[in-house]
Amino acid sequence: MTQKQSIFGRISQLVRANVNSLIDQAEDPQKMLDQMVRDYSNSIREAETAIAETIGNLRLLEDDHREDVAAASNWGAKALAASAKADELRTAGDAAGADKFDNLAKVALGRQISAENEARTAEPQIISQNEVVEKLKSGLNGMKEKLTQLQTKRSELIARAKTASAQNKVNDAVKSIDIMDPTSEVSRFESKIRLEEARARGAAELAASSLDAQFNELDDLGELTEVDARLAALKASGTKAIGS
Repeated sequence: MTQKQSIFGRISQLVRANVNSLIDQAEDPQKMLDQMVRDYSNSIREAETAIAETIGNLRLLEDDHREDVAAASNWGAKALAASAKADELRTAGDAAGADKFDNLAKVALGRQISAENEARTAEPQIISQNEVVEKLKSGLNGMKEKLTQLQTKRSELIARAKTASAQNKVNDAVKSIDIMDPTSEVSRFESKIRLEEARARGAAELAASSLDAQFNELDDLGELTEVDARLAALKASGTKAIGS
């Protein structure tokens, strides 16, 4: 397993575990999405820390490589100087001095070779680590883009959740109206009022009927009075006829 796989594999597992747990326990969509944003932000911070450590190790490796290259160059210069001094002394007839500086040149060359070997050994590792770091940086940028998308999606999903909740409340209200229709109660009140109106009309008709009967009695009384009057007049005229 590469370092890149190790870092992002662990973070990916952490994010998936948190998301799955939140979805399973989801009651409030807004709280769930806010927690997802927080968890993903924390995962990004963990990735940044791990990547920074990886980059730090790479920079140390590069520093050591530069020191090895510089040391190889420095020891090469010293070997050249010692060799030149040895040649000078040998020309001057100082064989012992020449051998001494040739030996110093050999020591310097040995150290040059050691530094070059260390630098050469580090080079593939530096190349590999640079590739890993670039991939880690790219992966981190991808995570940050995903976080931005998640934050945008959060706002959209919360709005949709609120709309859905409002629609469900309306639907529940409509169902309750269907179960207990208030118009049926209005119909009952209307029927009751119509009955009262009918009773009032009946009472009015009854009162009118009684009034007509009273006027009829008056008419009958008038007729009887006229009959009595005519009878009296008839009697009076008959009396007058007999007396004459």
